[in-house]
Amino acid sequence: MNTQARGTEKVAERRVERVAALSELRERLSDGLARSRLTKTDLAAGVNLSRTTVSEAFRNDGPVPSAPTVAALARALRLPVDRLLALRRIAAGEAKPAAILDSGPGKPIGEWHPHDLEVHPAGPALSMELSGYVPRAHDRVLTSAVRHVAEGKSRMLILIGSSSTGKTRACWEAVQPLAAEGWRLWHPFDPTRAHAALADLRHVLPRTVVWLNEAQHYLGDPRVGERIAAAVHGLLTEPARGPVLVLGTLWPEYAKQYTDLPRPNETDPHSRTRELLAGRTVTVAEAFDQEALVAAATLAETGDGLLAQALKHASDDGRVTQNLAGAPEFLRCYENGTPAVRALLAAAMDARRLGVGLNLPQDFLIDASADYLDDHDYDELTEDWAEAAFADLARPVHGKRAPLRRTAARPRRQPPNSRTSSAPPTEAAPVFRLTDYLEQHGRSDRERLCPPASFWAAAYTHLTQPDDLGNLAKAARSRLRLQWAHHLFQRAAAVGDTQALVELAEMRKKRGDAEGAEAMYEQAADADHPDALMELARKRDIGGGREGATALYQRAADAGSITALLVLAEARREAGYVNEAESLYKQAVDAGHKTVLLNLAELRAEAGDVESAEALYEKAADAINPVNLVRLLDVQVTLAQAQGRTINLDGSDVLYQRAVDSGNPIGLVYLAKRHLAAADTSGAEALYQRIIETGDTNALLELAQARLTAGDTDGAKALYQRAADGGNTSGMLHLATIQHAYEDSAEAEAQYRRAAEAGDPTAVLLLANARLQLGDAKGAEDLYQGAIDAGNTRAVLELARMKEETGDARGAEVLYHEAANAGQAEMGLVNRWPYGLDADGTPSAPWK
Repeated sequence: MNTQARGTEKVAERRVERVAALSELRERLSDGLARSRLTKTDLAAGVNLSRTTVSEAFRNDGPVPSAPTVAALARALRLPVDRLLALRRIAAGEAKPAAILDSGPGKPIGEWHPHDLEVHPAGPALSMELSGYVPRAHDRVLTSAVRHVAEGKSRMLILIGSSSTGKTRACWEAVQPLAAEGWRLWHPFDPTRAHAALADLRHVLPRTVVWLNEAQHYLGDPRVGERIAAAVHGLLTEPARGPVLVLGTLWPEYAKQYTDLPRPNETDPHSRTRELLAGRTVTVAEAFDQEALVAAATLAETGDGLLAQALKHASDDGRVTQNLAGAPEFLRCYENGTPAVRALLAAAMDARRLGVGLNLPQDFLIDASADYLDDHDYDELTEDWAEAAFADLARPVHGKRAPLRRTAARPRRQPPNSRTSSAPPTEAAPVFRLTDYLEQHGRSDRERLCPPASFWAAAYTHLTQPDDLGNLAKAARSRLRLQWAHHLFQRAAAVGDTQALVELAEMRKKRGDAEGAEAMYEQAADADHPDALMELARKRDIGGGREGATALYQRAADAGSITALLVLAEARREAGYVNEAESLYKQAVDAGHKTVLLNLAELRAEAGDVESAEALYEKAADAINPVNLVRLLDVQVTLAQAQGRTINLDGSDVLYQRAVDSGNPIGLVYLAKRHLAAADTSGAEALYQRIIETGDTNALLELAQARLTAGDTDGAKALYQRAADGGNTSGMLHLATIQHAYEDSAEAEAQYRRAAEAGDPTAVLLLANARLQLGDAKGAEDLYQGAIDAGNTRAVLELARMKEETGDARGAEVLYHEAANAGQAEMGLVNRWPYGLDADGTPSAPWK
């Protein structure tokens, strides 16, 4: 490389470093502002700076703020002044970045031991040996991702598979080439996985592997999971921060939970996670295929004793990795253990599947296990039964991990003060962790069982983490254990969970206790819970108290509610205060809600400032995921049509086209929808045909529905058939519905069965319903029962309804109880048992 080229490359590197430093500076300021619960106006007044100066410091496309501004903001927001000033110097080109940019999270890959990253040991407990490695199909995908990051492109890959299928080991093997290149690896873990990730994702340096093993602990966190997904998306899509490699693992049930679309009228708690995972997952097979078995046998023949032993036990089913991890022995420990061992493990499995965290307190497990024992076994317990049972469960299985192992609870380290400096440190209560194989076994094996009374009582008595209590309260509510839900929500509220107050308010509102509900909302609002503030604001708004409502909306906005901010902006806009509305929209954009750029663009367009509007639409096109973009625009058009108003879409055409140009066929879908709305059927069909040519079978469904609406049933059937032939289960179900309507029941049943075999859980239920409509009650019952046996808990409720309609009241009652135990409680069951069920399943007496 010549001198001029090296100089150019160096300039480019410095530019990237400056952008990274400025990005980190603004993120730290934004996080500090969020924690302070101040508005920018309040902050400006507090530091004696103008509102414009403060806004510019936070604005992503604003200039580098001055040193006095950064120092003043850092002091006001209680942030490290020296750190922020150092970042400002780098961003302004006044200092070299090495000292700061070398302080990112993680450490060199070569300094990690695989077991510290949760790779299952396969050998004796002391040696922690790993077997030889056999590459499989998913490893090729991992290798490709690693090759891309080595070339400078950021990538993310989440491995989906059951427990002990080799997901984490595959990730470890994949990153070894990066170790030789000096890459770092960061495993967010302390104080909790989610909080560690959220705190430091913004500090991740280029050439870092972000290790999200058991990604449900990050993406599934009920409080910050969506923020973590957004932060990971930002890390992957900001060129100045790459290259990075994000690797993670998920069990199939979690992947399904995060990627399934919500039902109509349901909230969408995983929208950002769904976007993040799209196109970034790979499935890990349960068992070795023949090629992998041959490769493993070759390693075994050359002296790999661990693989030889695993192959000996996996000769029938190919489950080599499970045998390496000791999975069969764990299951035998549970099934063949003493009554006390089985009770402790059952309580631990129920705790994990219903939402308690990884670390299970010993006192909770002991008290919870009591009602898992029958009367005879309970009477046989000795005084030291718990000590003996925990000792049994602590023994490593075949030299590997223990089924229920004691783990260290990390102490809270705080600086001494007048209240704590003289107090001696207290010993943390013992906590235990259930091995993940038994945890997953419990999720499937105990899915339709509701824990006994001792479990709920122990949770109320011993659990102290707000998330644990809140999750169990929701689990109790969905199983109609309404009294326990009420008490657990109260307990969660007592330890600082303001969301629990909102949940209690909702429960009281559903029971008709409007006064009690409002009292709970008021209590949550006093703690600045945005949902409670919004509820009270809406109530005052409806009651005519506009001034009081506005103040509550403002408090909700200050507490982080983007909805409240938009309500305020729309109100100012309708009142003609365009500048104030624009200022509020900008606040939402500054808070990271880039979709509000569309509102700003529309506002500018209404004011006749076409040039600014187009610039904002362009900015939105750069900032917003194309899938979200076109969906959002479609919603805006639909709402506008429903309200009988027009919406300026001239500028937004660039957004649709940007989605199309990005290679995302959904942009074409929405363009086609717009042609249909304008009665341009031929134009719409031409666009749909373009989409179909990309292999997107969902476009066939869109076009089929358009033909069905136009009365062309045969044309719709032909398109649904094409989608079905392409493996699209929705196409199969639509085709079956049409065939059933035209009394072609044999063909309809064939399509329903195809969809069921392809993994659509609703197909069997639809087939059973079709059988019922044809008068074949026995055939319908057999199908429902088959679905129940396969783990479809929804089928329990459907079969109960069928039995009730056919006069089998006793059979229906049994199944309704089973549906409630499985967490399928809905309005029909609430009406049946208005006070809920006791822990043993009997209807609860009236209670307050």
